[in-house]
Amino acid sequence: MDSKNLNSQFKVLAIAYLLFHCANAAGKVTTPDRGKGEWQLLLKNTGVVAMHMALTRRNTVIMFDQTGSGPSGYRLRRRHHGTRCGNVRKDLDDSSCYAHSIEYDVLRNRIRPLHIETDTWCSSGSMLSNGTLIQTGGFGTGSRRIRYFEPCRNHNCDWKEGRKLLSNERWYASNLKLPEKDDRVIVVGGRGVFTYEFVPKRSPNEKSFNLPFLHQTYDRNEGGSNLYPIVHLSSDGHLFMFANRDSILFDYKRNRVIKKFPRIPGKGSRSYPSTGSSVILPLHHTNAFRKVEVMICGGAAAGALSAAKQGRFLNGSRTCGRMVITGNNHRWKMENMPGPRLMHDMITLPTGNVLIINGAKNGCGGWNYASNPALQPYLYKPKKTLGQRFSILKSTKIARMYHSSALLLPDGRVLIAGSNPNNKYTFKNVPHPTELRLQAFVPPQVGKGFNGRRPHNVSINTSGKDEIVGYGEEFGVKFLLKEKMSKRLRNEVAFTAYASPFNTHSISMNQRLLVLRGKNIVRSKDGWFSAVVEAPPSPKVAPSGYYMLTVLHNGIPSRSRWIKFIHT
Repeated sequence: MDSKNLNSQFKVLAIAYLLFHCANAAGKVTTPDRGKGEWQLLLKNTGVVAMHMALTRRNTVIMFDQTGSGPSGYRLRRRHHGTRCGNVRKDLDDSSCYAHSIEYDVLRNRIRPLHIETDTWCSSGSMLSNGTLIQTGGFGTGSRRIRYFEPCRNHNCDWKEGRKLLSNERWYASNLKLPEKDDRVIVVGGRGVFTYEFVPKRSPNEKSFNLPFLHQTYDRNEGGSNLYPIVHLSSDGHLFMFANRDSILFDYKRNRVIKKFPRIPGKGSRSYPSTGSSVILPLHHTNAFRKVEVMICGGAAAGALSAAKQGRFLNGSRTCGRMVITGNNHRWKMENMPGPRLMHDMITLPTGNVLIINGAKNGCGGWNYASNPALQPYLYKPKKTLGQRFSILKSTKIARMYHSSALLLPDGRVLIAGSNPNNKYTFKNVPHPTELRLQAFVPPQVGKGFNGRRPHNVSINTSGKDEIVGYGEEFGVKFLLKEKMSKRLRNEVAFTAYASPFNTHSISMNQRLLVLRGKNIVRSKDGWFSAVVEAPPSPKVAPSGYYMLTVLHNGIPSRSRWIKFIHT
């Protein structure tokens, strides 16, 4: 399908979308249980598979695939180096004549092709404090490259290749923004790489650093089983690193392991190609954000990769483990999901609940190494008692398996895209064809039935411009409520701040949710409310950058507004 046909199709869909009353939403802390959510089909063809996704502060979503995936839905007029593309037959074999990245405008439901030069297959990324996406590694020509995408108002911006290179090739590596003033990120691991490095470097001649933990967790017979390691920033400034079944607390400044945590119970692995998923549970102002609890769910059975190569797809893991990584008492607390799952995404809703979506029930990650798509999302409520935390939500009819992705949007919906278990774009005669349809899942509390109880017209008032707040400072939040509120305002209203992640291969890099302290909530006669809210105390709690601020009324979320936390 050429770009003209796609554009006309998108115009029709965009009009239908804008006429449709989209649900407003975002967060929670005590959720009413109504409904199982709903699915929306946004576009029938994105043109490019969303192997990777990232939400920008301009309310656009950057999606991209590998450059070697074959012809996409967008043919370019000229290659990046300037020579023209025109011979259709020849261009079919030349990936540089096709776009492999797109920018999706959430409000307009439109797509704009982008030009990415080097191969981003199985790469990693983070958002810098100014809203720029930094993107690292990939395959072949892209394995040491550093790319940048700075979103713009006029939608004329595009990818830029950095001049400096990574020290090592980074394919299936992980990326995390550090609590540093100079927007430093750490890049960890990769296929056949047992090191980490910093971008930018801390000194001109700095190289990568050996990480014995990656050697210790490597499983040669199962494709590594420690790729895309899980990396979370603890509120003490150290890094939680998990690979295969083991985890450590790591002091990146001194290149030193602070703690070695107990092995997560059960057999099999949780890291690629076994591909489980993980979140940090919400950080809360009531304990000064000191308690940090990690949750890891799903993964593949022991020997799943070897079996898949022989056409046998073993049941995935149905277990989840929770562990507090701060303090001195560390023990995995295990529980079961409603069913086995791998290659899924775990998205922290601003409500404090966790949505588990996408994936498969059998096999492992890789081309055609999985079967039996997991079509039912799960909702996990961490504050409920054991045995009552999981509920099953409305099923989709579209398989989202290898190379699919998910992101939370400011209106509370979860954007779902991608899935390509095949080497190239393949639409026929395969168990699971390449998937180009774009969906949104509407969580229960985001539905139209809650509009009367939802905070509306949220605005942020700061001492300066552009909704920018320094650490520990107070800022004002104003919102409208149609429903009458009792005198117990503090118990009925909550404020959350969400760091939108870079999502790929079931890993949401940099994702975190904070429950902020709200005080001095005052109601005027016309239904407007104003409150004073405290920003996070330090970059260790919330690395500098843009966050989605949400107001919740008895667990019903508002539409989120962007706010920026900075060093002052």
